[in-house]
Amino acid sequence: MTWTEITPAEWEALRLSLRVATVAVLCSLPFALYVAALLARGNFPGRLLLDGLVHLPLVVPPVVIGYLLLVSFGKQGWLGAWLFDLFGLTIAFTWKGAALAAGIMAFPLMVRAMRLSLEAIDRRLETAARTLGAPPWRVYATITLPLMAPGILSGMVLAFARCLGEFGATITFVSNIPGETQTLPIAIYNALQIPGGELMAARLAGLSIVLALAALGFSELLARRSRARMAD
Repeated sequence: MTWTEITPAEWEALRLSLRVATVAVLCSLPFALYVAALLARGNFPGRLLLDGLVHLPLVVPPVVIGYLLLVSFGKQGWLGAWLFDLFGLTIAFTWKGAALAAGIMAFPLMVRAMRLSLEAIDRRLETAARTLGAPPWRVYATITLPLMAPGILSGMVLAFARCLGEFGATITFVSNIPGETQTLPIAIYNALQIPGGELMAARLAGLSIVLALAALGFSELLARRSRARMAD
């Protein structure tokens, strides 16, 4: 086995990571947009508490988030039991649970990028559109969202990169099941526990670095285009 020869199990971990990250980001997107709007423009009791809860995954150990998810979404958990009884849906120890854990850990990055983008919009543009008779939904769809687009895309890319690297919450919540929950970071950890697995770990680490650099490079490109657009 050469350094560059990737095994089927490694390809499976890569495919699962991409699947988990994609589902996590797409499912988080509408919630992130809503929360970003609340934090950027809302004025309500509990706003500071909401801000703290959104950013909690950034400041607590990921294992804590994984434990809370396990307590809540396990088969004996209050949410997990309800989902299983009503829909026959199991979240813990499945790839869906991995996507949930990754999405929660990446959620603050998404919200922050969108919030900053929304706060930078000149609200006079929206006011002018409303003055001309445009309904709120049309103002949001034709003015607010297009102006927010760079922040939305940047937040999605950063969240995607964060999802690819998620380990602590994922392994605590969904364990290490090859082909089901064994994403790239967990596969690297697993390889390091096997005698002679250093080469496999190095290949997977290389794949992770390439994906992360590609995502970060794309995010920086979007940021530059956004700055150039605002300068024009």
